[in-house]
Amino acid sequence: MVLFPSLLEGLGRTKSGKKTKNCPSDVARKTAKALEKEAKKNERVSSSSGMVMSERSNTLSSVCSKRGRKGINQDCLTIWKVGPKSRDIIFADAVIAASARADVLPICIQAGVPSFSLDEFKEFGCQEDMIFCGIFDGHGQWGHLVSKRVRESLPASLLCNWQETLTSTSLDLDFEMEMDRNLHGFDMWKQSFLKTYAAIDTELKHSSKLDSYWSGTTALTIVKQGENLIVANIGDSRAVLASVSEDGSLAALQLTVDFKPNLPQEAERINSSNGRVFCLQDEPRTYRVWMPNGKTPGLAISRAFGDYCVKDFGLISMPDVTQRRITSSDQFVILATDGVWDVISNQEAVEIVSSCPDRKKTAKRLVGCASLAWKTKKRGIAMDDISAICLFFHASSPPQANHLVSKYSGVEESG
Repeated sequence: MVLFPSLLEGLGRTKSGKKTKNCPSDVARKTAKALEKEAKKNERVSSSSGMVMSERSNTLSSVCSKRGRKGINQDCLTIWKVGPKSRDIIFADAVIAASARADVLPICIQAGVPSFSLDEFKEFGCQEDMIFCGIFDGHGQWGHLVSKRVRESLPASLLCNWQETLTSTSLDLDFEMEMDRNLHGFDMWKQSFLKTYAAIDTELKHSSKLDSYWSGTTALTIVKQGENLIVANIGDSRAVLASVSEDGSLAALQLTVDFKPNLPQEAERINSSNGRVFCLQDEPRTYRVWMPNGKTPGLAISRAFGDYCVKDFGLISMPDVTQRRITSSDQFVILATDGVWDVISNQEAVEIVSSCPDRKKTAKRLVGCASLAWKTKKRGIAMDDISAICLFFHASSPPQANHLVSKYSGVEESG
C-alpha cells in the first residue's frame, strides 16, 4: 500500500486552479524530483493483490468473474480508489486462482482495510471524484499470469506518468477557458495512457520471470475524473454506456472498438507487416492473425500485451484512447470481456444491469445471464471466461421497467 504525500493533492489543485503568472521554473523541477523520489521510495505501488469478498454493500460499482470451461480463469479485474482518511491508494481485484472452481466471484473489495466499503473509496491519484477501472482477458499458456502482471502494474504506472505529465505542463499552459482545460486534460491522459501501455509491453518482453512470447492479454481501462470519462482499449473487451434517451428508455452506446484482425485498418497493418489474416475452415467467421509461415499463433485479436511471436507481424499494444463528457442522462458504464459480448448484445446488457434493484449484484446478474446464454447459443462450444464491471455515475438510478425486472430476476442465483 502506497502513501502519497499531500504534495500530490496540492499538485492536483494546481491543475484545476487558475494559473499563477510568474511562477519560477525551479518549482516545477523540485516538484517533479519530489514526485520521482517518492515514487521510487515506495516502488510506486505495493504488489499485494487484495481480497475477494462476497456479500459486501456497494452502490457505486459491481464486479464479477466466472471461470469458463477451458481451464484456468485468465480474466482479471481491478478498481482503484483512495481511502477517505489515510489518503492511501487502495485497489481491489477479482482473480480466480488456478485451483479455483467454476464459481462466480462477486464484489471485489480492498486490500488491508477491512472496515471500509467501496462506497467510501471514491478517489484515484489523490483527486476528488476520480476512479480507475480495468479488465484484462489473458490468453495462451501463461495468459493468466500475463493478465495478472498487467493488472498489478498498469494503474500505478499510469498514475505516475499522469503526474509527471501534469507537473511538466502545469506551469506552461493557461487554463482560463473551461473548454481548453478539458481538452488539455484529455491530451495529458492520452499521452499518459500511450506511454504506460508502451512501457508495460516492453517490460513484459524483457521479463525473465514470465514468458509472454506465446501468451498475452487484452486491456480495457477507464479513468473517471469528475464528469470526464477517458477510455483506453486494446483487444476485444468492450465498454458500453447506458444513457437515458428522449423517450425515457435506456439506450446502449458502445464506447470502444473490438480490435479484431479483419477490421480494415487492422488487416492492412498486419498484411503490410508480412502477417496473415484468415479463417480456418471449421471457424468460418473467426479471423485470426498468423505468422508468415505456418499456422501459428492464430490470435483472434489485433492488439494485445505480450504475444511477441507476432509483434513483428502487425500485432500492436497501442491503445485507442477516447473521451466522453458524462451528462445527467448517462447512468452507468459496463466493462466486460468477450465472454459476455459473444452471447449478449449491448442493449441486452444495459437492460440486464438496469433490471437489478440491488447494484452490488448487477455484475453478477450480467455474468449469470451470459452463462445461461452460452448454454443455448453456443451448444457444443466450451464456455469462455466471463467477467464484468459495472460503474454507476449517480447516487440513484431511474426506475426499472417492470417487464425487465421480472424477466431477469433471479438470474444471478441460477447463473
